[in-house]
Amino acid sequence: MKKKIIEIISNSIEEFNENSSDKIPVKGPGTVLMGNESKLDSLGLVSLLITVEQYIEDELEKNITIADEKAMSQKHSPFRTIGTLADYIDMLLNEIQNSK
Repeated sequence: MKKKIIEIISNSIEEFNENSSDKIPVKGPGTVLMGNESKLDSLGLVSLLITVEQYIEDELEKNITIADEKAMSQKHSPFRTIGTLADYIDMLLNEIQNSK
């Protein structure tokens, strides 16, 4: 599932890059999304996360909210890299699956 999530995030970044002057170079799970090396400002990050949520809903038929209080309260942000974001999304999807 994590491989699919990384693919969804990468596709979301490609879509983001089509509409932005600041391109995010996708280099795999280590691609920086937030922090000093990031090309994203806070509005860009929110826009990317919304796109990721839409892809997850379309491709996995799951409705999740990525930028929630749980994400914001973590000691280490899940938005640092593609890999950390994929881990966080995988955890959210597992919680949905386990709650059934």
